[in-house]
Amino acid sequence: MTRCRWAQTDPLLRAYHDQEWGVPVRDSRMLWEMLCLEGFQAGLSWLIVLRRREGFRRAFAGFDPERVARFDAADVERLMADPGIIRARAKIEATIGNARAYLAMRERGEDFAAFAWGMVPDAPVRNTTGVVLAQSPLSQAMAKALKARGFRFVGPVIVYAWMQAVGMIDDHDPACFCHDRQDIS
Repeated sequence: MTRCRWAQTDPLLRAYHDQEWGVPVRDSRMLWEMLCLEGFQAGLSWLIVLRRREGFRRAFAGFDPERVARFDAADVERLMADPGIIRARAKIEATIGNARAYLAMRERGEDFAAFAWGMVPDAPVRNTTGVVLAQSPLSQAMAKALKARGFRFVGPVIVYAWMQAVGMIDDHDPACFCHDRQDIS
């Protein structure tokens, strides 16, 4: 079975690729969780994040934005000592702040999923070239809109990776069995 090259090196990456990467996520909370995880991945490999995913879920209260938004300085210190996650203070603090930004959107009546998918009206954007970008004008616009809403660690490169992961952009290699698969809506 032909897969994207990046998914051929490790069984965990292979399973993630085959079952999750590029499958549309329309649940607001799950979209937020994936955005947080992509922020933690910045400068590292996605495999590191995948190996610690359950640790992140435990440490960040199942990525419940209401609970994470109430984290304080003591929680930041607790997280900085947690070997089950990536212990980067700026990323931890951004995740807490992003929970607050997520809730502020909701309080204004703006659904996170509707906002995100509304910026990609022709989703999924299908890449048929086999050349994967690091960012795009679309990820730049999405990053700018997220920052305007108070999100941090959401530069255009992180946002592009997030958009790939949650199915807004189909960047599977054209030869990959997942490219243009029927379950992409």
